[in-house]
Amino acid sequence: MDILIVGGGGREHAVAEKLAQSKKITNLHCAPGNGGIGEIAQCHDVGATDIAGMVALAKKLKVDLVAVLPDDPLALGMVDEMEAAGIPAWGPSRAAAAIEGSKVFAKELMRKYNIPTAGYAVFDDVDAARDYIREQSYPLVVKADGLALGKGVIICQDQSEAENALDTIMVDRKFGSSGDQVVIEEFITGPEVSILAFADGRTVLPMVSAQDHKRAYDGDAGPNTGGMGTFSPAPQYTPEVAAAVTRTIIRPTVEAMAAEGRPFKGVLYFGLMLTAEGPKVLEYNARFGDPEAQVVLPRLQTDLVDIMLAIREERLHEITLEWKEDAAVCVVLASGGYPIGYHKGYPITGLDAFEGKDDLMVFHAGTRKQNGQYLTNGGRVLGLTALAPTLDGAIEKAYEHIGAIDFQDKQYRTDIGRK
Repeated sequence: MDILIVGGGGREHAVAEKLAQSKKITNLHCAPGNGGIGEIAQCHDVGATDIAGMVALAKKLKVDLVAVLPDDPLALGMVDEMEAAGIPAWGPSRAAAAIEGSKVFAKELMRKYNIPTAGYAVFDDVDAARDYIREQSYPLVVKADGLALGKGVIICQDQSEAENALDTIMVDRKFGSSGDQVVIEEFITGPEVSILAFADGRTVLPMVSAQDHKRAYDGDAGPNTGGMGTFSPAPQYTPEVAAAVTRTIIRPTVEAMAAEGRPFKGVLYFGLMLTAEGPKVLEYNARFGDPEAQVVLPRLQTDLVDIMLAIREERLHEITLEWKEDAAVCVVLASGGYPIGYHKGYPITGLDAFEGKDDLMVFHAGTRKQNGQYLTNGGRVLGLTALAPTLDGAIEKAYEHIGAIDFQDKQYRTDIGRK
């Protein structure tokens, strides 16, 4: 079958690599794609949020399935538009993607269905929000309601920082209409874990655990990013914790979405905090996490095409997920200055050292290829994933080989997986 992947980052490269391994794939397409994806799929110059352009491309290519992977096109309803045009699409509907697209919706869903999460209040009036934060203890968390490239969550240590956060989101409108409402949330502590789960609206199959590193610099210092690296499995996510999370969070969420008339079909991401009171939900995403996909998918042994088709046909109960025992670590190589400001267009060298290796993979995020040369083309440029029998071994392998890749002003954390 022929599949069109929507997107052009590290997550899309990881999905493309996994799909390319399937014997069921005849032709693989991606739009817009990137330099690395172009080695295994035909890339097309259509923007990920260009719904009309993507529908036209899918019709032109006569693909059998369109896999919509990034958050923005999902929130805009690309899956719905594809289906309306008679094109089979994979991913949640616009109504289901609201679980990521609106933090207010997600929090209200959890409150209604008794899914454990941090205490919170919602405001659409900045003066009322200011009155509220004056009465709160600190730290606390201020969140823009809508999508904000992973930067709409601000941890505030005191009232002054909370007021600045409200100004940034609701007055200065840094995130546009995503700041029409804010969620002000209690600050909770504990180890963080990311769980991805396949869902077909009724059945849900959790994947192996992962842990992300959001801060730009070693020791979890510096600004929040889209993710500077991740590892799998997360040692704190024991079988006992996994069973509790499935019982109290994962299944109830899928059942709640069905009860709300928004059956979730695709990949549901659970950002969890393992607090002293038990696991709680920090956030939901309506798609594969990035860079979590770069450590989870290399461990997946079940054919991803089979999983996607089972989700579309609501027969996920027939699928058994099989996993490699190996641990995986992904270290992100970013452009100097990321996430604040950075330059593009620098030549990348050393990638040929990783060709044909099963235990060392380089996933392209922000790259392009020009005249046979890979160039940097984004903030997060590459993700180097290493597999080994132990987590320590995977960490050692990743850092042993990361020096082989070079480009001007590259930056990366040296402590991924060590906390």
